[in-house]
Amino acid sequence: MSHHLALAAWRGGHGNGHLFNELMRTAYVAWFLQRDGYGSEPVGQFKTGEYAVEAALERAQASNEWMLAEDAVPAFEKRLVLHDAQVAVAPLHKVIDAESRLRRFLAGTSRSPIPERSD
Repeated sequence: MSHHLALAAWRGGHGNGHLFNELMRTAYVAWFLQRDGYGSEPVGQFKTGEYAVEAALERAQASNEWMLAEDAVPAFEKRLVLHDAQVAVAPLHKVIDAESRLRRFLAGTSRSPIPERSD
């Protein structure tokens, strides 16, 4: 799947804007599917990955270096494993609905669909 290739490229220091979008798209769809009962990962796990990509984007804008911090990789690996498990068991209409929610989020003005950590 393309999200696994995106993470592998980031790990190797070969990130770019398209791969940034692919990782965040997968993380957000995983979040929406979890909200529908397909997963039970802590919110903080999702926010850690989101913050890491935001930091990488800021670095890229400042220096044109697209690198994901090494300590952020495990958070994304977990999100990708979760997403793979979700699409293996969730009915297709739930996956389509999660993709629709992602499009609505992207068309809106919210900074993130994931709430801030409460811890």
